[in-house]
Amino acid sequence: MALRNALLAALIDRESSGYDLAKEFRGSVANFWTTTPQQLYRELEKMESDGLLSARIVKQSKRPDKRLFSVTDAGRAALREFTRRDPKPTAIRDELLIQVEALAHADIPSLRSSIRARIESCTHRLESYQRTLAEILGDRTDDEFLATGSRLGPYLTLHRGIAFERDNIAWGRLALGVLARRYPEAAEH
Repeated sequence: MALRNALLAALIDRESSGYDLAKEFRGSVANFWTTTPQQLYRELEKMESDGLLSARIVKQSKRPDKRLFSVTDAGRAALREFTRRDPKPTAIRDELLIQVEALAHADIPSLRSSIRARIESCTHRLESYQRTLAEILGDRTDDEFLATGSRLGPYLTLHRGIAFERDNIAWGRLALGVLARRYPEAAEH
């Protein structure tokens, strides 16, 4: 049910369409919860039928009508109840780390390539999170935002995502350095 709670949290302050939620998930929420658009739309429908969300139709002249979802009182109560529970500990499931664990039997050039690709994707996500954080801050400093801002949850989760991606990039660079020193004969040209 974590997707359900992530959607309630994303909708708690404002109504949104499924399309806009999918974009928001890619831009910010993805740093702590991933989903496909199909899963998202299915869950929105279930949540509406369960009374956690309400939807209204907005007519559009040049596009199909869109549905805007908002959290109901029952949805607010469910989210409040969710925040009272102790969350499950985080578990890493990462195929690249399995490949690194099997280093003694790995194809070193391929592994280097995978690590470089990871660094590149983490760099793109880091830049995206930093842009989103800059949008939240606007022209305020962090201290000004913390004193007056209303989106503290996204501020905090973006900082976690930024730290996570920075750590992934640092680890990738460390791993490439170790591989270069330990396996110089397998260096890519």
